[in-house]
Amino acid sequence: MRPSGRDKDALRVVSIETDVNKHAEGSCLIRMGDTHVLCTASVEERVPPFLRNSGQGWVTAEYGMLPRATTTRGRREAKDKQTGRTQEIQRLIGRSLRAGIDRHALGERQITVDCDVIQADGGTRCASITGGWVALRLAVNRLMKAKLITTDPLSAPVTAVSCGLYAGQAVLDLDYAEDSEAGVDGNFVLTGDKLIEIQMSAEGATFSHAEMDQLLGLAEGGCAQLAEMQKAASA
Repeated sequence: MRPSGRDKDALRVVSIETDVNKHAEGSCLIRMGDTHVLCTASVEERVPPFLRNSGQGWVTAEYGMLPRATTTRGRREAKDKQTGRTQEIQRLIGRSLRAGIDRHALGERQITVDCDVIQADGGTRCASITGGWVALRLAVNRLMKAKLITTDPLSAPVTAVSCGLYAGQAVLDLDYAEDSEAGVDGNFVLTGDKLIEIQMSAEGATFSHAEMDQLLGLAEGGCAQLAEMQKAASA
């Protein structure tokens, strides 16, 4: 029995509220259970120096947790004093979103996706990627409406979900109570039926090929559901 009472293949309750920031070209507040992340996408008509005159755009991301996102207050991170965890997560978000965009179709402009964790209860990086894509989608919609780009650079939603082995069974979308006790913990990032990244680690127990396949199957089912929610939210 899971602490939440959910079936092993059940997501937490998910909601995606869009246009929560009037200044950003794209924004949403994604809630996956008690994990809440504010995602904004900001468009700039410039690219990093290494892409100048290349005809390609760039998508990057920044991630942070507000001081009281967890049960105890954490120190607010300055950009030049980010923890290794923060840097690793924001690089993951950026890589994931870039994998789902045609950078030539975007043109020479940069979109920065900021993911700020308001409240954390496990799966913050996955919620950030899933919500970050919605903010990115809305920003691209605005560019297309303004006729600044003529070809849609986004082909399929980019989604992410956690899976793990908890109490001897494979389960989808771990909350903190499960994540902290899981024998195996993994994060799966997909676009359509293709894999972008898998992060798997044994947290006190090893896992077999068969168990890996189980977890991947759960992730594919969960990501398919999340993709439909993303499309509905950004239509």
